[in-house]
Amino acid sequence: MDAAQLSTITDVQQLQEMVMAQAAVIAKRDDTIERKQSLITQLTAEIRRLRRQQFAARSEKMPDAQRQLFDEAMAADIAAVEAQLERAQRDDAPQATAPAPAPKPARRPLSADLPRVETRHEPDACDCAACGAALVYIGDHVSEKLDCKPLEFFVRRDVYPQYACRACETITAEPVAPAILDRGIAAPGLLAQVVIAKYVDHLPLYRQEAIHARSGVQIGRNTLAEWIGAVGTHLRPLVGALRRELKAAPVLHADETPVAQLDPGAGKTQRAYLFAYRTADTAHPIVVFDYAANRSGKHAAAFLGDWRGALMVDDYGGYKALFGTGVTELGCWAHARRKFVDLHAASGSVLAAEAIARIAALYRIEAETAGMGADARYAHREQHARPRLAELKDWLESIRPNVLGASGTLAAIDYTLRRWAALTRYLDDGRYPIDNNPIENAIRPVALGRKNWLFAGSESAGHRAAAIMSLLATAKANGHDPHAWLTDVLTRLPTTRDRDIESLLPPRWRPATA
Repeated sequence: MDAAQLSTITDVQQLQEMVMAQAAVIAKRDDTIERKQSLITQLTAEIRRLRRQQFAARSEKMPDAQRQLFDEAMAADIAAVEAQLERAQRDDAPQATAPAPAPKPARRPLSADLPRVETRHEPDACDCAACGAALVYIGDHVSEKLDCKPLEFFVRRDVYPQYACRACETITAEPVAPAILDRGIAAPGLLAQVVIAKYVDHLPLYRQEAIHARSGVQIGRNTLAEWIGAVGTHLRPLVGALRRELKAAPVLHADETPVAQLDPGAGKTQRAYLFAYRTADTAHPIVVFDYAANRSGKHAAAFLGDWRGALMVDDYGGYKALFGTGVTELGCWAHARRKFVDLHAASGSVLAAEAIARIAALYRIEAETAGMGADARYAHREQHARPRLAELKDWLESIRPNVLGASGTLAAIDYTLRRWAALTRYLDDGRYPIDNNPIENAIRPVALGRKNWLFAGSESAGHRAAAIMSLLATAKANGHDPHAWLTDVLTRLPTTRDRDIESLLPPRWRPATA
């Protein structure tokens, strides 16, 4: 075989490889298009379903408070799905076949009476990047968004000067920065204020509407609800990253608290639950809420998945199925102590007072370990806490035969002895906590807040609230001002790559430099 034939064969093989590679690229692209079109179809159908539900509910009789919350929840749900649809269509614009969205109503101009804070975004160089000639100022492109400080509204005015090169007829200007709501009037600071007022300060949107009106700014509650729905959608990647980091921790706290969910079909509310999880790490804690339709233990099992480690819980039976499958149960001494505290408050029991004093000694020993590493804490507990626990158990077992049956004293003693293995397991590892107080502190604002916001407007609203509250609770636990953190995150999120999303999580967040 001569050189020409070998060259021909090589060329054919290379051509075949190129064809195969191109076919693989086309197949991958076709698969991507199919998946995106399927997503667009699903989201379009979901919007139609929500709008039908919104229209049908108008004929139902509801108290005014329920009607307001239902309307807010539906507006937020629709806005959240529309934001997903808009993102899917933008990512795949040439292939998008969904019907064009309804035209947006013309926005009202921002009041000229509001103060302006102007930032000029000048190009880095005064020479044309294309040909090197001097740039000539020809005008400004101005973007105005309504922003606010807490209780102070102002208009954030971003000016983008435009320069022309007469030599090559090109225009140079800084690009307009992408935003969470490109066509909305709300700047990140205002979005953060609305979200925090609802989920941290527990102000329903109709109250926020009234507060804004007193400051001379008219923003309807449905608009506020749409903003919250859009923010919730854009924060999803952070919530997913937060959950992954929480489940990478070897020790977790868990608890749950009831919330009410509106059932518009029945014209009343039904009980739902927020399951709460927190890492035992005190330096960079993570808090995650998980919304569930009921208190069943299957929700905790579904959330934790294949996580294995030590779980600090109370005596709720829903967690029991987790233990013995690689999850270690830790008992809460605060719960055990509370049994004796309630008993002493009700009857002045001398035995209860003695039990409280003995448990207090354990907490004094624990306080001495503050700032210690896990190994040093383990050694300190072995030396000081283990003997105290042995004495406490001997004392409880010695007095139990003399306590009247069916009494509160017997119930407190039996609870402690029945939970003894779990209660004393914190001695086994210096990383294990003594009680579940950190997670109880995290869910306390929920218990306080539900007196104001009364109930979740829908299941979607419940999941969205859980996601947003997870991020805000984690920000607070890490010592950040929630408004400063969320404003900065909403500003940076549109330009943050997926691989860098963890840098915006509260435990790692650093404010953007000016």
